[in-house]
Amino acid sequence: MKPMDVDQTILARRETIIAALRKIVRGEGVIDNEIGRRPYESDGFTAYANLPLAVVLPSSVEELQAVLSYCHAHDVKVVPRGAGTSLSGGSLPLQDGVLISMMKFNKIKEIDFENRFAVVEPGVTNSAITRAVEHKGFYYAPDPSSQIACSIGGNVAENSGGVHCLKYGLTTNNILGVEMVLMNGEIIRLGGGYLDSDGYDLLGLIVGSEGMLGVVTEVTVRILQKPECARALMIAFDSSESAGACVADVIAAGIIPGGMEMMDKPAIEAAEDFVNVGYPREAEAMLLVELDGPPVEVDHLVGLVEAIALKRGATQCRISTSEAERLAFWAGRKAAFPAVGRLSPDYLCMDGTIPRKALPRVLAGIRDLSEKYALRVANVFHAGDGNLHPLILYDANKPGELQRAEDFGSDILRLCVKVGGVLTGEHGVGVEKRDLMPEMFNEIDLDQQVRVKCAFDERRLLNPGKVFPTLHRCAEMGRMHVHAGQLPFPDLPRF
Repeated sequence: MKPMDVDQTILARRETIIAALRKIVRGEGVIDNEIGRRPYESDGFTAYANLPLAVVLPSSVEELQAVLSYCHAHDVKVVPRGAGTSLSGGSLPLQDGVLISMMKFNKIKEIDFENRFAVVEPGVTNSAITRAVEHKGFYYAPDPSSQIACSIGGNVAENSGGVHCLKYGLTTNNILGVEMVLMNGEIIRLGGGYLDSDGYDLLGLIVGSEGMLGVVTEVTVRILQKPECARALMIAFDSSESAGACVADVIAAGIIPGGMEMMDKPAIEAAEDFVNVGYPREAEAMLLVELDGPPVEVDHLVGLVEAIALKRGATQCRISTSEAERLAFWAGRKAAFPAVGRLSPDYLCMDGTIPRKALPRVLAGIRDLSEKYALRVANVFHAGDGNLHPLILYDANKPGELQRAEDFGSDILRLCVKVGGVLTGEHGVGVEKRDLMPEMFNEIDLDQQVRVKCAFDERRLLNPGKVFPTLHRCAEMGRMHVHAGQLPFPDLPRF
């Protein structure tokens, strides 16, 4: 990853900037000492770290407005941060930038069961929403593996998914509205507690914008009624290719499971050691498939999935007989990332998405790349929607291993694009995939995306250095492009 240039004039003004911020956010709301800033130096993408210029923890919209207005007026870069669980470096701070933590915005402001929505602040954790509504039989559908820690504001920034996103959608499908503050301090509201809004779908731009367009201060989420019944199947296979083919067959049969996850042998063994729920250690691959809905429908679909799996050569098919057993099946999957962390000092968690039919080919390709780079890999991913999470194991203390792991990950993502997939499914681009964007987009595509950024943040002060591989000034976006001495549309008269 190419480091960003550090603005020495900002560093020279550090004490002045901190003094101004302390006048806006009183008490302990500004952290400027090294020890206090150290916990914020990286997010879940721990391969890279920077100490921020300062950390600011506003506790009101008015404070946030004032901080952003000051930074805008004085050309100070800003990086917004939620719980810091991003796996793409989306909230990696800048040495010459202020990091704004939104974790004091942690209130659930309104719950409307009749209209099925809740209004929450961005620092509320993902699982806290479900806990707040489950007594009435409701829940919030997107469920990333980090749901007990990740914030809803971070979920909006990265368009997070989870094991149930196949049937119930990603964050973007479960957000009804946001309030946000732009870099110049202006407050805007998009959407709200209703099904749709008039005008352009700007809300669709905000979800997944990785904190580059504004800082979210309030989120209106859709809450769903808990399904009447849910059962899960734990299906073992003697090859990853057979498991991948089974995934395609289930979807081709018109069955949309509530969740459909896949783990390979290293991940199975690590998870079983971690939670001891009876995963098939002898299997080369395992599928977890959950069906939900009315009991009669669930029983019928369970039978269909079992038949498809056996036809594809499943060596074992275990069906949950109680709610406790269903939750036990999922406990290992939810704990897979920390479990794999016991296998190696470090790992990179990749996040490519591919067409389901390409699963066997890509899994074989990952195996070949593992041999090429001499690094182990454990596969844990959302099989139903083709969102892969290969975990590349390495030791950062060994010279060259981090670079090999990054090169390995880059080749996996290039393979995803080659088979018709995309660079990310739910972790975002951040700094991790930033320099791979030209693998998927040409210069015209990227310029159009930068124009959207410029419409919200013309000085490009908000979370700079993320997503886009080349930093342009917004003024450059209107330039005339001359290629090989030829202007576009040479037949048109020019004056």
